[in-house]
Amino acid sequence: MASPNHHRSAPEIVGDLFSQLTILLRKEAQLARAEVSENMASLAGGLGSTVVGAVLVIPALVILLQAGVAALTDAYGLASYWSALIVGGVVLIVGIILLWVGMSRLNVKNIAPSKTVHQLQRDVEVAKEKASQDNESRRAA
Repeated sequence: MASPNHHRSAPEIVGDLFSQLTILLRKEAQLARAEVSENMASLAGGLGSTVVGAVLVIPALVILLQAGVAALTDAYGLASYWSALIVGGVVLIVGIILLWVGMSRLNVKNIAPSKTVHQLQRDVEVAKEKASQDNESRRAA
């Protein structure tokens, strides 16, 4: 290892910088691949659960809505078509609200490798600081 008093030449500094930069970029690429893979696995699991849940919930919801129509018809003496319109309208509003909330959560930001981007920004800052320190030490020499 070089002693603190050893002054390196510009080609040595540039060579060292490119070597470290290559290693850093390789590691950051590995981190990004791992993070995207992890995010995609999580997304796939969530989508699978959602599909299975929807397949099971839809028939149950239809039966419950039919029961609601029958209950309105029996309890209030409404015509069955009015009961169906009331129940259908309420369910439509609730469905639109849930659809809007779900769509707002399906965002590309949730898949992007945010940790890697943050780490790359930190690496750029460190590289700038290192370059300015090397530049200052060369001027002082």
